[in-house]
Amino acid sequence: MKCQLVLEERVPDSYDPGASGNNFLYRLMGVDRIEVVPGGTDMMEAMEKVAEEVKAAGGHPYIIPGGASNPIGATGYASCALEIVSQSFELGLDFDAVICASGSGGTHSGLLAGLVGMTSDIAVIGISVRRKKEEQEAMIYELTQKTCRHLGIQQTVPRDAVTCFDEYVGPGYSLPTDQMVEAVKMLAEMEGILLDPVYTGKTMAGLVDLIRKKHFKREEKLLFLHTGGAPALYANQDLFLKA
Repeated sequence: MKCQLVLEERVPDSYDPGASGNNFLYRLMGVDRIEVVPGGTDMMEAMEKVAEEVKAAGGHPYIIPGGASNPIGATGYASCALEIVSQSFELGLDFDAVICASGSGGTHSGLLAGLVGMTSDIAVIGISVRRKKEEQEAMIYELTQKTCRHLGIQQTVPRDAVTCFDEYVGPGYSLPTDQMVEAVKMLAEMEGILLDPVYTGKTMAGLVDLIRKKHFKREEKLLFLHTGGAPALYANQDLFLKA
């Protein structure tokens, strides 16, 4: 099965085909083709164009949206919700909330759909890494409903179950913030855990700030969901190694 990528250059002139991080992994894993399009491009239209070219060459394309954030992709995190509930039961843990990055929506929506389907009272708190609160919450709510229908979940998703904080995006998607740098360095130095600068770094920055502001009660048990992305650190070394 071959892979062709359509990448949106959301930060102008930032794409470097010879960079490390994810670009290195693309080459290592044998991606067949990479097409870079300007920020703001209609990505579905751009992917459909590539799909038509694959068809014309005799192939059978399948389009995966950004973040795999459709009901099929979100199903993976509905399964993750099942694992969280079953493992917390086995370990005798009682979580009050799961904190996750909220970007294209597959993680946040899948977790929420899975927990709603199990009638769990664990809250899902998303830290937005791109959009304003109102827009992000509306998108998450819609995708959660679609995922529930895809999975045959009959329970109603309460609108107020969708919670996003947008104060930690900073100047824009993938653009660094001082809080993100602090959070990444803190976790690396204290726990040996590698976050990434785009998603989990900003999410942890949000969690740390909310704890400092006493948003959570001291007795509440929180679960931070680490969604990976550490290779991006290697393409952003200067952010973390400044004198």
